[in-house]
Amino acid sequence: MSVRSPEEASLRADRTRTVWESQHDEHDYVADEVEGRLPQGLRGTLYRNGSGKFESGGQALGHLFDGDALLSMFVLDRERVRFRSRYVRTNHYRAGLEGRGVPGRLVGTNRRGGWLGNVLRLPANVANTHVVFHHRELFALYEFGRPHRLDPDTLETLGEHDFDGRLRRMGAFSAHFKIDPATGELWNFGMEMIPRPTIRCYRVDRAGELRKVRDVHLPDMVANHDFALTERHMVFALDPAVIDRPHALRFLLLGERLADVVRWKPERGTTIVLVPRDGSKPRIVHTDAFFHFHVNNAYEDGSDTVIDVVRFSRGWDELLPHFDAFRTTDGGRIGSFLTRLRITPSGDVEREDLCALVAEFPQHDWRRTTRKHRYSYLATALEGHWLSSLNAITKIDHRTGEIRQHALPSDHSVGEPIFVPRTERAAEDDGWLLAVAYDPAEHRSRLLVLDARNPDRDALFVAHLRHHIPLGFHGSFTSRIAGR
Repeated sequence: MSVRSPEEASLRADRTRTVWESQHDEHDYVADEVEGRLPQGLRGTLYRNGSGKFESGGQALGHLFDGDALLSMFVLDRERVRFRSRYVRTNHYRAGLEGRGVPGRLVGTNRRGGWLGNVLRLPANVANTHVVFHHRELFALYEFGRPHRLDPDTLETLGEHDFDGRLRRMGAFSAHFKIDPATGELWNFGMEMIPRPTIRCYRVDRAGELRKVRDVHLPDMVANHDFALTERHMVFALDPAVIDRPHALRFLLLGERLADVVRWKPERGTTIVLVPRDGSKPRIVHTDAFFHFHVNNAYEDGSDTVIDVVRFSRGWDELLPHFDAFRTTDGGRIGSFLTRLRITPSGDVEREDLCALVAEFPQHDWRRTTRKHRYSYLATALEGHWLSSLNAITKIDHRTGEIRQHALPSDHSVGEPIFVPRTERAAEDDGWLLAVAYDPAEHRSRLLVLDARNPDRDALFVAHLRHHIPLGFHGSFTSRIAGR
C-alpha cells in the first residue's frame, strides 16, 4: 500500500470535495467527447436527481440533504448521448432566487429570524432525492411532500401532483418507491408526524391511480427513508432514530432544526414491520439496533422473509456531524455495509454481512424486485468512508461469493450504478451498468457504461460532460427515448 504525504492527502481531500460545489447552470447539448461506442441495443433515457446547489437566497445550506433539485437526463439514442439538466421549479427554488435567505425550513437548515422565522413551519419540499417514469409521467420525489410532475422530454416543471386529490393529509410520498415487475404497480409510503406518527402505505396502478393500502400508527416518529417489497409484504426496518413527542414539540414550537431533534435510542432496537399487500394487519418483530438509509431488495424464501439493506457502523448521532460538514469531512471512519436480514416465522432476525467493502447506493436488476436476486451492484469506497470517497462500482454474486470491481482513480467519485438489461428476457446480469463519475482534476463529470457481466473490464463507452454535476442521489432508466 502506498503512503501519501500529508500534503498529498490534503490535496486529494480538497479535490474530492469539489464534487459538492454548486452547479448553477442548466445545460442542453450532445456530448461531443466520447470514448468507445454506445452498445447496440442500449437505447433509452437515464434520469438522475440530486442536490444541485448548496445555497439558497444567498445563504449557505447546512446539510447535505438540503440542496435544490437538479434533474439530469442522458438520452442514449443510437450512437450518441444527449444531455440536459434543469432545476425543478419548486416553490422553494423559485423563492430562493429572490436572494433574501433560505425561504423554507429544511432538514438541516433553518430560515433566518430565529424562533419567529421557523416556528410552526414544516420542512419545504425541495424534490431532490429520486426520479421515476411511471404511467407515461415523470416525477421528482422527496419525502417531505408531494411528487413534482415534469415533462419527460424537456424537464419543464408542471407542478405538484396529488393523484387527483387522493394524496391527502400532509401529502408525504417517499422518494424510495418500488415497482412490482409482475403487475406494473408502483408501491410507496409516506411518513407523517401530524396528527400522529403514521406510515401511510400506497400503491399506484398501471393507470396512475393511487390507492391507500393501510395506515400504520407508531408510538413515536422515526426517521425512515426506504422500504422493501416482496410478493406478499411491504417491509419496513424502523431504526431507533426517534423524534419523540417532546422533541417534536421542540421542532414545531421552538424552531429547532429537524436534524437536531432526531435522537438515537439504540436501547429500543430496530423494529421490522411487515405490512401485507392486501392491507391486513401488520406483523411486527424486533432486532438489535442498527441504522440504515437504503434497501436493495427483499423476497420471501419459504416461510422466511429476506431483506438486504446497507447498514451503517454508527448511529444517527455520530453520522449527523458529517452530513452537516459534507463540504469538508473525511468521513471519520464511518462504515456502511451490505447486510442481509432473515426474518423467521418465530420472530428471530438473523443478520449476515454480505460484503466487507464500504458501500452505498445498492441496486439490483429491477426485474427481480420482490423475488430472489443473484447479483447486487453498489458504489463502493476503496479508501475512506464517505460519499465523495465512493470510487468503484462493485458487483456481488450472492451464489458464488465472487466480487468484481470497476475501480476509478483514488480521487475520483462515482454514484449509484443502474442496471439495464440487454432485452426484456435477458439473463439477470446480461446488460449494462450506467453510472455518473466525477474527475476532480478536470472538475467535470462523465457517464460510464460498463458490461454488467464483466464490470471489472474497461468501460464500453464513456461520455464526458463539459462541466460537473454534484454527486447526487438516485436515478432510474426507461427504454423510452426522450424527445428533443
